[in-house]
Amino acid sequence: MSPGRQGGGGGWLKHFAGHARVRSRNGLAYPLLGIAFFAAFIYFSFGDFRPSTGSAELSFVERNGTQFVLDGRAFYVNGWNSYWMLDQAAEEFSKPRVTEMFQIGAKMGMTVCRTWAFNDGTYHALQVSLGIFDERVFKALDWVIAEARRHGIRLLLSLVNNLQHYGGKTQYVKWAWDDGIGLSSSNDSFFFDPSIRKYFKIYLKTILTRKNHLTGIEYRDDPTIFAWELMNEPQCASDSSGDTLQEWIEDMSEFVKTIDHKHLLTIGLEGFYGPVSSQEKQSINPGQWYGTLGSDFLLNSKVSHVDFASVHVYPDQWLLKANFSEKTNYISKWVTSHIEDGDQELHKPVMFTEFGLSKKSKKFEHPQRVTFYRSIFDKIYESARKNGAGAGTMIWQLLVPGMEEYSDDYGIIPGQTPSVDSLLKEQSCRLLSLRLGKDSSDTSSRIC
Repeated sequence: MSPGRQGGGGGWLKHFAGHARVRSRNGLAYPLLGIAFFAAFIYFSFGDFRPSTGSAELSFVERNGTQFVLDGRAFYVNGWNSYWMLDQAAEEFSKPRVTEMFQIGAKMGMTVCRTWAFNDGTYHALQVSLGIFDERVFKALDWVIAEARRHGIRLLLSLVNNLQHYGGKTQYVKWAWDDGIGLSSSNDSFFFDPSIRKYFKIYLKTILTRKNHLTGIEYRDDPTIFAWELMNEPQCASDSSGDTLQEWIEDMSEFVKTIDHKHLLTIGLEGFYGPVSSQEKQSINPGQWYGTLGSDFLLNSKVSHVDFASVHVYPDQWLLKANFSEKTNYISKWVTSHIEDGDQELHKPVMFTEFGLSKKSKKFEHPQRVTFYRSIFDKIYESARKNGAGAGTMIWQLLVPGMEEYSDDYGIIPGQTPSVDSLLKEQSCRLLSLRLGKDSSDTSSRIC
């Protein structure tokens, strides 16, 4: 089903404004109302680390063609995923894990952390029901943003999950169905049900206009936030033509930009080529099935309000029978294809916002991860050297000791695999050397 186009603002929002509430812990409801970070991480010579106080002015990261730009210079991302920041910040005993992770990231020269800015209807829920928010958890998100700034880290904040973890689109559909306002119990009705769309826009506006109780800055005005991500890995398999998801992306990206024109925006795609793409491009998918999931990397990423494209890389999940050599050869084509898309078709930066190699894969050995990660880092570095669209990477995922329950087949605890730590630091140095206009390994060694 492909619904008609929804407006980006208008009278319905005024009508629904009264439904957005922030709930305090005692149950009361209230109406919801630079450069310094580079200075912090240049000194990741890994001696005494002294985080920024957060008092210095930061500039927004912007886009100029196929490159990110910060203060007039190209900005490249060597970042990481720690999806669990909000959950851990919701309790005092686990907050130090967030601080420790930011400290580690800063010491390794990493610049951006991708994390969830949502938790819908589950434990430590930010949104406890449609349009109802827990102020205690919102304050935890405030703290995550302030803490990131204090350590010179920027954030890529994802706004909803395609998967059921932390609620996601499934929870929105369940809420609407249980309240008698949903058109269907199908998970994909998230994308086409007018009532769900309206409530998701309420969520978006609530997040974007949230005033941080620690900094006094509305999220839409805070350059600590590198960019917004509409959804983690959006798929709408019930409409393999891609029309439904495309219309939703157009609608939601326009809506976000009417409220926040300062921040970059991405979709959160995995990078699969759909039916609108050429047969040559579709042949690069890991299998024919991946072109039927309702997304299309090129068509979706061409939406005018989308500032950069996102891609994920998981050869273990995609190529179940391939050996390690076959996986690395395939991934080389996958990464190259998407960077070329950024240069030749999209004219936008391309970010590899998730990538990992499972430790449970057959005949897994830790050195394979270094080989795999390096192959992606090298592609980004070579593109960046040529001022190309390869704008950065974000490894999945980093944790700190004591967080085993948050790990998965891909989790990495810095300090436990020195070869991976060294590689991450090396990539930070290489990208920093390009930003400073000194493209040589000798220069990188001197700076780092």
